[in-house]
Amino acid sequence: MSLFVAFVLGVVQGVFMFFPVSSTSHLVLTQTLLRSLGQDLPPPESAEMVLFDLLVHVGTLVSIAVVMGAGLRALGAGVVDDLTSGRLRAGGLREAVSTRLIALGLLTTAVTGVLGLLFVDQLTTGFGSPTAIAVALIGTGAMLWWTDKAGPGRLRAPDVGIGVAIAIGVAQFAALMPGLSRSGTTIFAALLVGMHRKLAARYSFFVAIPTILGASALQLRDVLDAGGLVAISWSAMAVGMLTAAVVGAGALWAVLRLLEQARFRIFSLYVWLLAGVILVTGFGAEAG
Repeated sequence: MSLFVAFVLGVVQGVFMFFPVSSTSHLVLTQTLLRSLGQDLPPPESAEMVLFDLLVHVGTLVSIAVVMGAGLRALGAGVVDDLTSGRLRAGGLREAVSTRLIALGLLTTAVTGVLGLLFVDQLTTGFGSPTAIAVALIGTGAMLWWTDKAGPGRLRAPDVGIGVAIAIGVAQFAALMPGLSRSGTTIFAALLVGMHRKLAARYSFFVAIPTILGASALQLRDVLDAGGLVAISWSAMAVGMLTAAVVGAGALWAVLRLLEQARFRIFSLYVWLLAGVILVTGFGAEAG
């Protein structure tokens, strides 16, 4: 893999990780396109390409830390205050709002993880079917269109409960299906159960941190077991990861503003157009 190709894939991951239009589909479709143009890339399912994808995903975690750093630091400070002030012991998680949000985020991640371990094969078999990907993209567009019409939401941080955390965890699991956007699906679910619009976006990207770390750890184990990682240089992997982090920060900032302004339907039009192209051309059939 050349450094230029690594840069292109880093841009794709950085943009589409946060734009609610399915980053996995775009990354795999871009890899397929580059291979069809004669670029020397390992197959998407190879250990080398899985490791590259893992690293650019980790790069986007840096984006979250940069853009949402103030909120994450405030959340951490709140947990420390919950512990040192005795609020957690006196009132439990109901009174310790920061600690409760952390616990609920971990519950969301756990729900996604358990469902993923049990049923991931049933969802990911669609990777080889352009029709399945197109249908999922159409569904993503419908959810994004609805988010613009949703009300401001009544549930704020102190009101979020176990049911909400579980619902978002199920939605995040469903987004393992190729063509469904993780951020779009989880934000849709959060708004559907009544979460405040601003909190819905931040909660979605907050739970992305443990979710990506957990999935990356499992993938890394499989990659290391495969051995023989020589097809992609470490310099190319570093370029992809750094590019994803920088581009992702800009994309995340833009997505947060667009959601707060109820302007997600522009993404709906894009994914519907992409779905039409896939249905007509069959592009992506060899991506699985």
